[in-house]
Amino acid sequence: MGKLTTHVLDTAHGCPGAGIRVELYAIGADGRTLLKSALTNDDGRCAEALLEGAALLAGQYELVFHAGDYYAARGVDLPSPRFLDRIALGFGIADPAQNYHVPLVMTPWSYSTYRGS
Repeated sequence: MGKLTTHVLDTAHGCPGAGIRVELYAIGADGRTLLKSALTNDDGRCAEALLEGAALLAGQYELVFHAGDYYAARGVDLPSPRFLDRIALGFGIADPAQNYHVPLVMTPWSYSTYRGS
């Protein structure tokens, strides 16, 4: 059985993104449905899988990372409105038997992601 996990790396400070609120949504014909909300730990990871086993279904999902709040709490001088505030990553799960790891690598001005396992 597969699982969905994530973690955040703050490349502006060269450290894991600790204490970032992450929301997971299922995307369907009726819009977005919040499935889970979590905070990243000191290693920038959520303490448990966001979805796993029978809860991991094929379909479209979105992860929303509250990056602006994280950088503001770190004392980073951000413009108003923030250039990057909430970073939304839309992705699909084709085979729920596989592991899907969706990391976020970010600064206050840029981000990237990739599919890990």
